[in-house]
Amino acid sequence: MANELDGRVAVVTGGASGIGRGIVERFAAEGAKVVIADVQDELGEALASQAGPDALFHHTDVGDQEQIGELVATAVERFGALDVMVNNAGISSPLRRGLFTEDLTEFDRVMRVNLLSVMAGTRDAGRYMAEHGGGSIINLSSIGGIQAGGGVPVYRASKAAILHFTKCAAIELAHYDIRVNCIAPGNIPTPILQSSATGEDRERLERFEARIRAQMRDDRPLKRDGTPEDVAEAALYLATERSRYVTGIVLPVEGGTIAGKVMARKAGSEIPANGAPS
Repeated sequence: MANELDGRVAVVTGGASGIGRGIVERFAAEGAKVVIADVQDELGEALASQAGPDALFHHTDVGDQEQIGELVATAVERFGALDVMVNNAGISSPLRRGLFTEDLTEFDRVMRVNLLSVMAGTRDAGRYMAEHGGGSIINLSSIGGIQAGGGVPVYRASKAAILHFTKCAAIELAHYDIRVNCIAPGNIPTPILQSSATGEDRERLERFEARIRAQMRDDRPLKRDGTPEDVAEAALYLATERSRYVTGIVLPVEGGTIAGKVMARKAGSEIPANGAPS
């Protein structure tokens, strides 16, 4: 299909880089008018210029509720509507050596950016959509919000809360024909993993990231790395009429990791000609 979002207006928070950028590019390619919200001005302006006249960069600190409201108002003022709201912006909490060394100093900041922004973005976009025929709200969580694990507990808690909030909002806003869904990416190479390792020099940071990526690869059934484009395809589905009867779901995009651990294949267990494992 082509131009699935022709005439639609979308906002993507954290849209200047990583997964957000992938979503912006996919939406623009499908004909959407896109507002890119981010604090990375240079990257955001460059992406808006690249995407053409139907894209606008708006500097937005999503941890500030007032700026979220201004973002929604800007989209409506500039493009005359708001059909799709993608609450994607997020940050990681620092990776420390165990829970006992966690001082939780980043708690307020991580919760503001990761959770408060999603709640405020859903609320403010929903207010407009409720009076204008409905719409689609897509919240970005993480595999870390579904699957328990050690490290970055504040980040994991914030992403888990997004899952529950999304379902609650989906129930409440269905009356207004507003669909609220969640995507939970995992194993997607983006700068957010690097930001969790504070106080590391570049060489140690690269080794740390390589080790984490290798572990992720070993644990998932699909061995190729995911990409922002993979997440963007999921967002496109949830933004379009193809998902008009879908709300309140959590869609993992993570290569099958949460399905379970990969079983080691023994030598000689290749599939024989009759199709049955030997």
